[in-house]
Amino acid sequence: MFRAKLSVPAWIALSAAALLAGCSSTPSADKTATWSPNRIYSEAKDEAGSGAYDKAIPLYEKLEGRAAGTPLAQQAQLEKAYAQHKSGEKAAAIATIDRFMKLHPASPALDYALYLRGVINFNDDLGMFAFMTRQDLSERDQKAAKESFESFKDLVTRFPDSRYAPDARQRMNYIVNSLAQYEVHVARYYYSRGAYLAAINRAQVALADYREVPALEEALYIMVKSYDALGMKDLRDDAQRVLTTNYPQSTYLANGFKGKDDPWWKLW
Repeated sequence: MFRAKLSVPAWIALSAAALLAGCSSTPSADKTATWSPNRIYSEAKDEAGSGAYDKAIPLYEKLEGRAAGTPLAQQAQLEKAYAQHKSGEKAAAIATIDRFMKLHPASPALDYALYLRGVINFNDDLGMFAFMTRQDLSERDQKAAKESFESFKDLVTRFPDSRYAPDARQRMNYIVNSLAQYEVHVARYYYSRGAYLAAINRAQVALADYREVPALEEALYIMVKSYDALGMKDLRDDAQRVLTTNYPQSTYLANGFKGKDDPWWKLW
């Protein structure tokens, strides 16, 4: 009896067909495939609410695609940015917010987007060792602080009546004070190492760029001490006259830098 000989190409084709058939009967790995956008949002909120931000983020991403073009998709973007922020993914959170603002420039939630962008940069802290070093915003790199200030400034300028504006203004005041204090911190560093001209220059930056902030008292005192160390008595006297005029009860004139240069390990 004649038997047909199965060729190699045909065998490959039949095997592939069987494989595809088997795959088609395998349940989808995406558990959200049959979920409605509202259910995805609810699940994402539950995960975020329990602190499982890493699980909430992919759900918000699915919702962005599933509900594209709707207010719910916009909400998902903003909540994803917050979840990324809480997960420590600062760069991703900022990128998400920037994308939101670019795609939805007229969104009623734009004030919140600006506020969240400011908060993310504002909270760019030192992590678990911050309490040991006792460093604050004035002693760290200022790039994030300046970006935070610009976001808050944009918010209060464009949306002065926003519910987020009062808090943004308070944070702006803190940032300005800290930026001034940063310049003084550097000036004090130079002074403590005998680099008196560098200390004077940095103190002058604080005096030129900022007004009515507490750090200026110390900036003037650093100038007094630096001019004195350089033997520039006339300039020293001028700086001291400005200091005593503006701060007649200056604690620096009475106590110097007492308490300013404690070692990082001195926690009490």
